[in-house]
Amino acid sequence: MEHRDKYSVLLPTYNEKENLPIIIWLLVKAFTESGDDFEIIVIDDGSPDGTLDVAKQLQTIYGDEKIVLRPREKKLGLGTAYIHGIKHATGNFVVIMDADLSHHPKFIKEFIGKQKEKDYDLVSGTRYSGNGGVYGWDLKRKIISRGANYVTQVLLRPGASDLTGSFRLYKKEVLEKLVQSCKSKGYVFQMEMIIRARQFGFTIGEVPISFVDRVYGESKLGGNEIFQFAKGLLYLFATT
Repeated sequence: MEHRDKYSVLLPTYNEKENLPIIIWLLVKAFTESGDDFEIIVIDDGSPDGTLDVAKQLQTIYGDEKIVLRPREKKLGLGTAYIHGIKHATGNFVVIMDADLSHHPKFIKEFIGKQKEKDYDLVSGTRYSGNGGVYGWDLKRKIISRGANYVTQVLLRPGASDLTGSFRLYKKEVLEKLVQSCKSKGYVFQMEMIIRARQFGFTIGEVPISFVDRVYGESKLGGNEIFQFAKGLLYLFATT
């Protein structure tokens, strides 16, 4: 029998009390529909808004095999959150994404499909190719983002069209190697990961994604999705 792939989603959170139930519901739904084995590792950095309490409630709903809580005392940043998360990941693949609903879990299925096409070491969601796009960004932000991306393309030739995106699928051992070799923190961290991946000769697949900016929070998800979510949540609370 061939080894079944398992996907560990690393979800660093800081004050995501409102978004966490929705993102987790969408993740569970996406994996349930695709039939892939998964776990969601919530790495909360001491959120004062009670994100961790919400995470604990979600854990009672979905079970502690699916929702794994690995909190930290205080805000320590993204790079270290991934290092912390990988230690606890039991999957052979790791998905990294934002918890603020700017990344829609429905794309994970496409990431998985793309990875299997050529056994890519990592698959990156790109807002700059195919039918990917950015919603809710004003022109200035688009120009700055595209500009930053363009300059990096020219200087570094990384061979990936979206460097600062933080929605990606990695083979676990590839992510471990990359995280250990990265020096930067925060925003630049995502960019460095792709550049290091090139240096190591890792293969990169790309999937066009639409990216929804959280500043314009109201339109993050369609009304139907919110309705489905509410219905799903009510059902869960009624049956647990």
